[in-house]
Amino acid sequence: MRQFRHAGTVLWLVALALVSWTLSQMPLADIGSTLSQLTWTQWGAWAVVNVLVVLAGNTRWFMLTRMVRGKIGFFHLLIIRQAGQTVSFITPGPQFGGEPLQIYWLYKRTGMAIHSAILSLGLDRFFELWINFLMLILGISLLMSMPVSGIGEQADTNWEQILLLMAGALLLLSGLALYVIRQPAMLSSRLEKLSARWLSSPRLQAIDDHWQSLGSDLRAAISTQKPVLSMALLLSLGGWVLIIVEMWLVLSFFDIALSSSGLVLILVAMRLALLLPLPGGIGTLEASVFWSFQALGLSASAALGVIAIMRLRDVLVLIAGVLCVRALR
Repeated sequence: MRQFRHAGTVLWLVALALVSWTLSQMPLADIGSTLSQLTWTQWGAWAVVNVLVVLAGNTRWFMLTRMVRGKIGFFHLLIIRQAGQTVSFITPGPQFGGEPLQIYWLYKRTGMAIHSAILSLGLDRFFELWINFLMLILGISLLMSMPVSGIGEQADTNWEQILLLMAGALLLLSGLALYVIRQPAMLSSRLEKLSARWLSSPRLQAIDDHWQSLGSDLRAAISTQKPVLSMALLLSLGGWVLIIVEMWLVLSFFDIALSSSGLVLILVAMRLALLLPLPGGIGTLEASVFWSFQALGLSASAALGVIAIMRLRDVLVLIAGVLCVRALR
């Protein structure tokens, strides 16, 4: 682990360098006047859409938790979810990081079986990631079939390679899910070998039992809980619809009218930026917005307004998540 000792520092330095470059491109004097032009109605609509995004994600996890016989209230689960999301946000790569704590909180505060907690959270993350990769593939395919004015001149944008990467990630995720379903015993034996040095722990000595229970519960859910799994898939799609609505809403705040392919370009650029291993997408998100706005011939002040609203949302979510972490302590 010695070679990774300074990895976090390096990642933060890279992020700060990206932020510094982005700030040098920003007309900072316009930020106050840009946001002050928004009305209370616009702020309210934006807040409602973001609350619905959070509730859709929590509803999906709540359904999956109840499916594996977890006994926890909706809002208690929401606190655990937001606390874990906060940890994920501040770790390298905002997609993961808080899951071990979420499993621990489910086990410790509700008495939920470890394998059931892992299964419900694993299914929740699978649906979210699978739909994310699928939507990125669809978005990139749309950009390749419906060129947007200005993008053709961006010689360094190789959508074919990005599409192959996203398709590979989707296939890998799907293959891993099939492997877990069909070969739980083989994966369990490999986990036992990896954890051999810690097997003095009574809980880790039972890892094979937990994994066998997880595998059997997963197969039972697939065969008997298809309505719940289908609803989880629909909620994942609904979350993406709300993300699209939010972006359309934010762009309308600044009187930006775009074609569908222009809107897709901004969304794809932002979502790809969040896949990079930097805490909260710091720097990469801002750079992606400026790049896409420049490609579309939009003003830098409008890009600044969009970034300001996106980061304001992140700050509010982080504050709420910290309060949730405190509540769980």
